[in-house]
Amino acid sequence: MAQTKLKGNPIHTAGELPSVGAAAPDFTLVKTDLSERTLSSYPGKKILNIFPSVDTPTCARSVRTFHERAEKLPGVTVLNISADLPFAHTRFCASEGISNAEGLSTFRGDFGQKYGVTLVDGPLAGLLARSVLVLDEQNKVLHVELVPEIAQEPDYDAALAKVQ
Repeated sequence: MAQTKLKGNPIHTAGELPSVGAAAPDFTLVKTDLSERTLSSYPGKKILNIFPSVDTPTCARSVRTFHERAEKLPGVTVLNISADLPFAHTRFCASEGISNAEGLSTFRGDFGQKYGVTLVDGPLAGLLARSVLVLDEQNKVLHVELVPEIAQEPDYDAALAKVQ
């Protein structure tokens, strides 16, 4: 069980993130069109931008920032993963004018348990802890970050350095 914080108060997760060098667990997530995608659906390098809800300012900034910075990198896909319904990802991207961000929902799966990021206590229990993983072309973990304070943005530079 890992720990992050919300406004300085300890919040625990369902487990630990996969470690650097490990194979990333497979998953099934739901796209905005309600189709399902697995890890193998995404060839190349991947940034898993994991967050509680796209309807919060910090989560929204992370989607925008990764989208703006990673779209210039060939062969890199950013997967924006939350427990939001797929419709929330669609609405957010439409309102932001983002046409090619990959929004994925955990609402029908066990992604949060497999990746150890489901929050198990506190007011956000059941949502996902803000975290980032970078995977190589073989889905080996290159970078892991569990943000120490949920309201804090991830270290974009550290994650992007692993895919350049």
